[in-house]
Amino acid sequence: MSKRKSTPLSPAVPKVILELISYNREAYSKIDSLAPEELLQKLQPERVNWINVDGLSSMETLEKLQSHFSLHSLLIEDVLNDQRPKAEEFDDYLFFTLKMLYKIDLTCSDIDYEQISFVLGRDFLLSFQEKEGDLFDGFRERIRLDQGKVRKKQADYLLYRLIDIIVDNYYNVLDRIGDLIEETEDNVYENPTTQTFHDIQSLKKELIFLRKALYPLREALGKVVKGESEFVQEENLRYFADVYDHVAHLIDSLDTYKDLTSSLLDIHINAMNTR
Repeated sequence: MSKRKSTPLSPAVPKVILELISYNREAYSKIDSLAPEELLQKLQPERVNWINVDGLSSMETLEKLQSHFSLHSLLIEDVLNDQRPKAEEFDDYLFFTLKMLYKIDLTCSDIDYEQISFVLGRDFLLSFQEKEGDLFDGFRERIRLDQGKVRKKQADYLLYRLIDIIVDNYYNVLDRIGDLIEETEDNVYENPTTQTFHDIQSLKKELIFLRKALYPLREALGKVVKGESEFVQEENLRYFADVYDHVAHLIDSLDTYKDLTSSLLDIHINAMNTR
């Protein structure tokens, strides 16, 4: 299996894209391709302001956002460096970071992912992504078309929806791992080889990675669900609780797959010894 890495921050990602989506019940606007200082002048206090940053290679851009929103230097370090999922509250905002998974290659069981970090304030949400492209294009269109509840809600509901989209895609990745386990199981019974052994070991490594992504995420969501954050309205806690339940279900599936791969390894070893 190739060594798993998130996208390098520099110099492989020289491009930084800033996007501002502002909305409320009555109005919507989307702005991009502006310098940070120009984009920040477009913020509208009477609306929810979602600033998305694609690419983290420009310290100048990050410093301007840091200065404008009074972001703690340790928060910027967490954005730039690989972190376990967590929720941390500061005086003026809530920080939340997790892994965003894209797909798993069935030929090598390698998961494509990046870290995404959020900063939730009273009327804004910042999202920091390592590379261009994400899972949110369909949701952006729903905001534009005023479909669903998002235009009627505040920034904390926006954070919930984005986390929910990310967690939903974990199901797709786990389903693909399940397919790979079934394929590997057939190989173990029909023709166990050294390659089959390596396939099982690769699966075990990916399951360990998912464990490190999901268990802390459940803990981070638990802090929000308990009502410990003043930036999440009480009426929206039930939505975060729903995502918490999804993560708990994913962990149950993950544990089942872990047991299956361990059993496959035992069967493989026995088959090779018998041969």
